[in-house]
Amino acid sequence: MAGRSRPRAVVADDSHFMRSVISDILEDGGIDVVALARNGREAVDAVAEHEPDVVTMDVEMPEMDGIEAVARIMSECPTPILMLSAHTDENADVTFQALDNGAVDVFTKPGGEVSMEMSRLEDQLVEMVTSVAQADPTGAGGETAAGAASAPATHPYVEHPTLIIGSSTGGPKMVEQVLSDLPLEADLRVLIVQHMPEGFTERFAGRIDARSPYAVREATDGERIGGGDARVAPGDRHLLVSGYRDGRLRLRLTEDPPVNSVRPAVDLTMESAAEVVDDPLIGVILTGMGEDGAAGIKSVKAVGGRTLAQNEETCAVFGMPKRAIETGFVDEVLPIEDIPAGILTTAKAEVN
Repeated sequence: MAGRSRPRAVVADDSHFMRSVISDILEDGGIDVVALARNGREAVDAVAEHEPDVVTMDVEMPEMDGIEAVARIMSECPTPILMLSAHTDENADVTFQALDNGAVDVFTKPGGEVSMEMSRLEDQLVEMVTSVAQADPTGAGGETAAGAASAPATHPYVEHPTLIIGSSTGGPKMVEQVLSDLPLEADLRVLIVQHMPEGFTERFAGRIDARSPYAVREATDGERIGGGDARVAPGDRHLLVSGYRDGRLRLRLTEDPPVNSVRPAVDLTMESAAEVVDDPLIGVILTGMGEDGAAGIKSVKAVGGRTLAQNEETCAVFGMPKRAIETGFVDEVLPIEDIPAGILTTAKAEVN
């Protein structure tokens, strides 16, 4: 986007109506729509011809679906892609395949009275497309072997450490990578706040659970979790720590108004944990747009916790980490592959 005043987009959707609605919203929001595509094949061709800054991609389309189109685009002409997915269980599953293929993020297409709902969501859509257009399409941050950050099993860890991770645009793969490299011996209590639509977070938790030694689930209201447990904030619910006793966190979900224009907001999770947790506390901010997490990092640091942020070079979008770093309360700025080791540095007990 260097030197361009407006991002350039390709809109791919098999519905003529949806193509028109989406393109009108983007144009009104300051984004130039340079091409419309009726299916994945046309989307691949349009990207090759126009070299846009961003693509909005439907999931289900004839001739070539959005999943295959993402793989083709990322192979032939890497471009930031935002998946527009209907809110169904099946679409949630296949949308994660698109993220695996290189898509940056997902936005839930409205159902019911489409034009009315899309109008209500237009500001969010423009903000998301603008953010994704700034992402690194090559997928910054390399994979590390599972368990690579693990310390020898004989190394002692501090008692009852709590880890809170916040991320947004480009975050799902980064969160999976971090959790897969944390050893169960560290006995962490893990809370994950990923800005993700309602209906996707349960499957996101399941994906992490399959890759991590921790027991990863979508959080439920009122539950208590201990060492070895990890919980993901449900889409459209704030996740709070309402109590702490004997190394166990009591969780509460709320529908309070969005904070930093998002719900869930990691600021609230970190602030609530800082109020009640009196054992080691670690706050981590990964890739994402906006300023969510900056206030939370301050709260964690204020009670003697340790704070980490992902570096710009490995972020898809260096928004949330940048704002957190600007507070002056981040202890270390690390590439994604070094985040697990940074977490474990805090979780390891000092040996005399």
